[in-house]
Amino acid sequence: MSATSDSDLMQLYSRRILALATDIPHLGKLENATGSAHRRSPQCGSSVTAHVRMENGRIADFAQEVRACALGQASAGVLGQQVIGRSRDEIARARDELAAMLKTDGPAPQAPFEALETLLPAREFPNRHASILLAWDATLGAIDA
Repeated sequence: MSATSDSDLMQLYSRRILALATDIPHLGKLENATGSAHRRSPQCGSSVTAHVRMENGRIADFAQEVRACALGQASAGVLGQQVIGRSRDEIARARDELAAMLKTDGPAPQAPFEALETLLPAREFPNRHASILLAWDATLGAIDA
């Protein structure tokens, strides 16, 4: 590994990313879920199962089972911090903004998901994008289930 790639990896797994990855809210299962969905990245083997209980078009309760790299865990951590009370449209908007930030040099997602900006260094690692989007895709799948 060259010195440049070592430096890139150090930046990629910054303290902020690792802090988000180790503090994921709402881990586990949700007994009274109105919908659940499992998503897996065939590229890296990361997976997320999301469980939601919807009330009046908003997420009233949420749980997630996260088996992912630090980047996928950090993304799930940001989602978990802000997911309660959100509508499907709000989750879809944040997911699309996150994908654009990673894939097309778009700006970081807007509030309340602005902490996803921490994942900007992952833009240079396309093989990690699927893992970063897993929690969002699983949550949208659970809402639609």
